[in-house]
Formats: sequence, structure tokens, C-alpha cells
Amino acid sequence: MIVIENAHIAPVVGPEISNGHVAIEGNRIVSVGAGPFQGDAQRIDGRGCLVTPGLVNTHHHLYQWASQGLAPDGTLFEWLVASYPVWARMDAEVVHGAATAGLAWLALSGCSTSTDHHYVFPKGRGDLFAAEIQAAAEVGLRFHPCRGSMDRGRSQGGLPPDEVVETLDEILTETEAAVRRYHDPSFDSMLRVAVAPCSPFSVSGDLMRQAAGLARDLNVRLHTHGAETLDEDDHCKEQFGMLPVEYLESLGWLGPDVWIAHSVHLTDADITRFAETGTGTAHCPSSNGRLGAGIARVSELLRAGATVGLGVDGPGSAEFIPLAGEIRQALLMQRARYGPQALTARQSLEMATLGGARCLGRENEIGSLEPGKLADIAMWRIDGPYAAADDPVVALSHGQTPPLARLIVNGVTVVENGDLRTVSGDAAGAAGARAHARLLRS
Repeated sequence: MIVIENAHIAPVVGPEISNGHVAIEGNRIVSVGAGPFQGDAQRIDGRGCLVTPGLVNTHHHLYQWASQGLAPDGTLFEWLVASYPVWARMDAEVVHGAATAGLAWLALSGCSTSTDHHYVFPKGRGDLFAAEIQAAAEVGLRFHPCRGSMDRGRSQGGLPPDEVVETLDEILTETEAAVRRYHDPSFDSMLRVAVAPCSPFSVSGDLMRQAAGLARDLNVRLHTHGAETLDEDDHCKEQFGMLPVEYLESLGWLGPDVWIAHSVHLTDADITRFAETGTGTAHCPSSNGRLGAGIARVSELLRAGATVGLGVDGPGSAEFIPLAGEIRQALLMQRARYGPQALTARQSLEMATLGGARCLGRENEIGSLEPGKLADIAMWRIDGPYAAADDPVVALSHGQTPPLARLIVNGVTVVENGDLRTVSGDAAGAAGARAHARLLRS
């Protein structure tokens, strides 16, 4: 039994507790309440700390750790065109090093669960999907890799060069194999797999339809990019005669088992359909800002009852962004667009935790601090200079992210007082640097 006590508890669901405890037995939360926990336990003094659920990252491209800084002033399409030839050189060693660095960075920002959307599979470069799964196991995060794909190169009207796309049959075969090999549907699973064709401008309609059918046959979730930029709007109108969300719906890609990355340029009708169908959104405010894509209508999605989680997106378009920092970025962008009451600190924290869990279909397991849920817990130091803010959740969300005192994932300490306890932080950083050097010099 492990007990965190004397802390301010923000369980996300239910009232906050100004001086309370969270008790852990094995990998489950067994008690959340006021005052000390009665009984024998290993005790962690949470005095001066805010305790929240571990953060959930709903969209990422870990391999991009090795290619940060490319096309720093480009639009999405310009940045992709510059990046694809570089990504075509990646191999399993690059992916493992980049994923190790990226996942360690996420852990140090309070992230206990991360997705990854890997969609570039150059031939003869090793098992890239296995490489990132190995890295997640080493770092100790709960992992939801998405087996991505592209089958529509430039010769077929798509954006990526033909050398980085796969055939439809290859994709379906490899995707099914990845799900059958790695996906663990159990309650306390550390590894689940989603099916994730890349985007409307790199994937054929046939692949989108058949991938959706495959995912539903295998009972796993669906993920893709959608409605990210105005260029994508123009591309979809030109190629398909409709806007991105209309196109996705025509292919069977709205529903409670689907979450879409970005969803920046939604119509009023799109927002209504997301809410009606239970389709989730991975909101990536820093990446959207970096690429000049726009500000997503997150406040309106939430008011409509739609599911929204936070994501950092790939390090290639959101260099060195910590997931905790997206809590603040989301808050500021919504207020910049809609005014100071558009999004509260607690709404932003909920997107980073329970909203993300809902996107992944894991809201009964993670995302809030409740007895019976998995012990994924973040402790933030809100003493010292942060004590100048009376509201601990405001201290977390409104300024520079407070220091991370502890991150517990599945009942195991992964970060303690800002240091990784699973892999060496220095070694993880060096692995990312080697991956960058190998990719750029290969």
C-alpha cells in the first residue's frame, strides 16, 4: 500500500480536496479522501503539492524527435514536403532513439499515457512499430501506438512522394498483424493499438473504408488527421467535392470509436455531428500555432458535448513542447479567440486527463482519481513561488508548469523529483540526439 497525503487533490471528477490523500494498492486506486489515510502504508508526503490524474497525450509522432526544426516558417503542406524525404531515411534504430527521447520528455511533463501515430514505413528499414513499443516499455508509460499508413503518393494525387507510401494490401496485412500481435484489451493494459490511415491527402478512399472495417472487426479504435488547415479544405473540395469532415463521414469515419487529430476548421454542422456521433478530437494548440493552421473551436465543441483531449503532436511541428504546457496553451488560445471565460483552468485540465481517456475509450480506467481506477497519478510542486497563487489548479495551468514531484504509472514511480526512475534521463536525451544525427546524415 502506498499513500500520498497532505496534498491538494484535484480528482477531475467530483469535488477537490484541499488536504487529502490518495491510496494505492498494487496498480489500483483504493481510496481518495480528506485527511490522512488510516492504516499501514508507505507514505509519500504531498505537502505543498497538487495531485492530479496522469496526463493523457492523444496525438503524437515520436519519430519526429529526430527531425526537429525543419521548415520552421512553413505551412503544413510546405513543412510536409520538406520533411518527407528526410523521414524516408528512418530505420528502426532512429525510431527507437527518437521514441525513447520523446516518451521520456512526456513523462517529465506529467504524461502517464501516450498515443503515437506512426505512418511512414520505408521498406527494408527494420520493424519500426516494434521499435517504438520497446521504447515505451523501457520508459514505463502506458502506450497506445496507432498503426498509420499512406497509400496515395504524388502519382495518384496525394501529397507524399511515392517512395514513402505502401500498397493497400500491404497496409491491411501489416495493420492486422500489428493489432493481433500487440493489442491488449485488458482493464490494466499497458499497450493497445489503433488503426490510423494518415490523412485525406495521403490516403485513398478505399483504404479509409477498409481500415475502418478492419478496426471494427478487430474491436480497436480509429484515428486520423482531419480538418487541420485551409489547404486541406481546398484539397478535399477539389479532389472529393466536399469538406474534410463530410468526406470522413462518407467513408464511415465518424463514431464513438474514432478520434480525429486537430479538427481546427470545423463548420457548425461538423461540431454538431462530432457531438451526436461521439467522435473525439485531439486538440494540439502549439502545433496548430507553429504551422499557422488556426485556432480550433474547442470551447464550442465542449459546449456541444463533444469529446476533446489534448495532444502535443509531433516534435517536428511542436518542438520540445511538454504535454503539461498544452494545458496552458489551450487555455490561452481559446481565450484569445473567444474571451477570458472561454475555457477555465479546470476544463483545460480535464481535457488533458479525462478528455484524453475518453478519446482512447479508457474513461473507466484512467483520466480521474477514483477508487477502482488505475494508479496513474501526477504530483506537482505548488509551493515556493507557486504558492503566490491561492488556487492550485490555476498555479498549474496559467503560467510556467510547476516542477513534477512524482509521476506514478500503473502503480510504479516513473519520475521522482524531476528525475526519471526507469531509464536515465541523460541516456534518453543522448538516444534522441543519436537518432537525429543518424537520420540527418544517412
